[in-house]
Amino acid sequence: MAYDEARIRVKSGDGGNGIVHFRREKYVPRGGPSGGDGGKGGDVYLVVEPTLNTLQAFSQQKYFEAESGQPGGPSNRTGRSGADLIISVPPGTLVRDADTGVLIADLVRPGQKVLVARGGRGGRGNARFATSTNQAPRIAEKGEPGEQRTLDLELKLLADVGIVGVPNAGKSTLLSVVSNAKPKIADYPFTTLEPNLGVVRLDDRDMVLADIPGLIEGAHQGLGLGHDFLRHIQRTRALIHLLDGAGEDPLADFHQINTELALFDEALGEKPQIVALNKIDLPQAQERWPAIRDALKALGYDPLAISAATHENVRELLRRTVAVLDALPPQAEESAERPVYTLGEDPFAFEITRQPDGSFRVSGQRIERAVAMTYWDYDQAAARFQRILEAMGISQALRDHGIQPGDTVFIGDMELEWGE
Repeated sequence: MAYDEARIRVKSGDGGNGIVHFRREKYVPRGGPSGGDGGKGGDVYLVVEPTLNTLQAFSQQKYFEAESGQPGGPSNRTGRSGADLIISVPPGTLVRDADTGVLIADLVRPGQKVLVARGGRGGRGNARFATSTNQAPRIAEKGEPGEQRTLDLELKLLADVGIVGVPNAGKSTLLSVVSNAKPKIADYPFTTLEPNLGVVRLDDRDMVLADIPGLIEGAHQGLGLGHDFLRHIQRTRALIHLLDGAGEDPLADFHQINTELALFDEALGEKPQIVALNKIDLPQAQERWPAIRDALKALGYDPLAISAATHENVRELLRRTVAVLDALPPQAEESAERPVYTLGEDPFAFEITRQPDGSFRVSGQRIERAVAMTYWDYDQAAARFQRILEAMGISQALRDHGIQPGDTVFIGDMELEWGE
């Protein structure tokens, strides 16, 4: 199973509730309001952890919730804020909003951090509502609910060079020979079902190679798990195109692979390639080599004949690869796919719909949060909510929709009865 995609649900912490409280001391008969504010809910962050290289952890845990803030206390004591939640992801993780598809972040650098859900603010205690005309307010706020989001995580390997070719061309063998990687190797197509990474050390240079599973015709359409693997080549700076010297038609394979790369992403077809015919230790490959070499040179390539099994010309292949990387301009840090920034939903916007049973439903970010933060046990809190309805224009909008006293109004999870 490939662990390069995951969908998770995150929720930031709810804000702590503010409280209604009054000072009660022997010699302070009118101590006044002293209810404290609730603490802020914890935020949720995604952070790059360089020791990770898959999204496997998210196959076991898919829901993450930060700690909520604590309620306020007497004597104007503010509740403790909830602890932030840190979720570790591997370098090369793309983060998208699952509902909109918008790219939130492209996490590539160790320690890179992105806020994905902001904790709710703490509710205000009754001490905050004291005025010259209302010196003993019996009103407070509940904490603001935390944000909930569904996120799609997609991993694109961070490698300098991708090794591409048809199945069974010897890519995994080459990677195991030149690096510390230990990929599964066998003589049948699609031995490699997950990309493998290996660090190659050549003289005073090192580079990261990725063994990309074999591509077949139609890979750009998703055939043979094509989409799952082609994206891993997108971040590489160069490609080693390995031809199967024992294959039926290595030149046809060469053109097929390049076609699949270009159809999936035009930029892939433009990446520099170091072309090598593998299995030159076999008589069949030796016989073909002159014709294949001349045909590739006519296309502008300088091919190399190698044998991953016997290590023949493998070091020369690495030297050419390093030379190609050194000739490339410095790589830009930002992703080619940039986040899309929007102004977002108007928090004061609302919508009124008439239900089949004759009731009304009011939907909107700000008003639904106001409902959740209201203490309905206190008359002053309910009156304050009525003023919010008037100030936002919701009351008038309900009248325009023909609401009558006694009609039911749903806002969020709250059921209210309309009365003038």
